[in-house]
Amino acid sequence: MDAFLDFLRFERRYSPHTLVSYKTDLGQFAAYLKSAYELADPAQATHPLIRGWVVELMQEDLDPRTVNRKVACLRSYYKFLLRTGAIGANPMLRIKAPKMAKKLPEFVPEEALNGLLNSFEFGEDFSGQRDQLVLEILYGTGIRLSELIGIHAADVGLAAGTVRVTGKGNKQRIVPLNPTLKLVIERYQAKRAHEFGAVGGPLLLTDKGEAMYEKFVYRTVKRYLSQITTSGAQQHPHALRHAFATHLLGKGADLNSIKELLGHASLAATQVYTHLSVDRLKSVFEQAHPRA
Repeated sequence: MDAFLDFLRFERRYSPHTLVSYKTDLGQFAAYLKSAYELADPAQATHPLIRGWVVELMQEDLDPRTVNRKVACLRSYYKFLLRTGAIGANPMLRIKAPKMAKKLPEFVPEEALNGLLNSFEFGEDFSGQRDQLVLEILYGTGIRLSELIGIHAADVGLAAGTVRVTGKGNKQRIVPLNPTLKLVIERYQAKRAHEFGAVGGPLLLTDKGEAMYEKFVYRTVKRYLSQITTSGAQQHPHALRHAFATHLLGKGADLNSIKELLGHASLAATQVYTHLSVDRLKSVFEQAHPRA
């Protein structure tokens, strides 16, 4: 298992969050094998034993997404064992993951979000300027939470109007900055330098001058978005990413451009936003057409 996790960390360059999830999933699977079958080595697990674990997970009423992630973890694990010669056959070939109902991503409505960003008084102190930047950059670029906290001061090019973002698999892309966001970044950088004398290092800092971390961003986003929506799913950093893509599509941006901005590996991942756009068109049609 350690060799597998090292492979994911150093060769596949999985994110720390994914690595923690996979380590937890493998640990739970190993504990199940030992408890139910007194099997100490997961490499020796057969198809029936693995299937038994999947069935048990489903009987626990876990979210199908959670079960699917654990199945995906085992698929990667046994592919790795097969590739390295640790096993002679892959026991995951006939394992089927539970079907998931298609769920459209939640996003914050354009009018409510712009109303918050345009009228809320964030304050002139460091924390106010920083909080405003967190919201503006998540909505203004559509980057992921992990990408946000990974931005360094040197990644921002105000003259060029771009920011360099490191995404999944350590892949880098250049994302444009809108004029409002450039101004917010410039004001924040001046306040950051005044407070901490910091020039390099992570762009976003906590009130103590330390690097921003995920829970801090979660709390910040929830605190502000809870003022414009009561939906918990819309008070999440990823809801701003969904809003970015949905609002771009609604304004006529083409899907391929949105794919590149979001850093999606394939167009299939971006196409979910077309469903949101169609739903919006249906709503407009039903309200405006005399025969609707």
